[in-house]
Amino acid sequence: MYIAIAGNIGSGKTTLTEILTKRYNAKAYYEDLANPYISDFYEDMSRWSFQFQLWFLGSRIQQTLDMLADGSENVVQDRTIYEDAHIFADNLHRMGFMASRDFGTYMKIFDIQSNIIPKPDVLIYLKASVPTLISQIRMRGRDYEQNIDEEYLMRLNDKYNHWIENIYEGRVLVVDKDVDDFVSNPEVVERICAEIEQICKK
Repeated sequence: MYIAIAGNIGSGKTTLTEILTKRYNAKAYYEDLANPYISDFYEDMSRWSFQFQLWFLGSRIQQTLDMLADGSENVVQDRTIYEDAHIFADNLHRMGFMASRDFGTYMKIFDIQSNIIPKPDVLIYLKASVPTLISQIRMRGRDYEQNIDEEYLMRLNDKYNHWIENIYEGRVLVVDKDVDDFVSNPEVVERICAEIEQICKK
């Protein structure tokens, strides 16, 4: 069973990955945050957006190849290659922070890889409002995230919703993070797991 977890910055992807990994005795693949461009990107998005996104794309491609080679029965992946392209890179391009030439190059690389890697058995989308995201971002206290603009998060939310509703073709489970607290409420975890198992039987 291949479960992937998608969601905006601060939506709880890593936490849910940990919970499901324990539940299904799965192997977890977390987002690699050791991007050498990350601090520069948040200081000057126009200058560093292409390098920042290309590094994440390469990291995600390598992670997916490692995941396929490993052969574990159950896998949980924290964020997907699709989000890198359809959410973050596309958003930066539309905001004018990534040149069209750079975005075109980026998408060519993405298209090659997306055609040869398998889709998750189920994609869990953690849907959260901007106030919920801001609260969780502040709680986890990563220095480079503390000045993220709320409008930027709102744009990403719009991109996520459009992607889920109009672009992504796989099986999706939407979890409303504003009301479904899977950290403190075990019943929410049980419901999520029941829905995952039902989707994967189809």
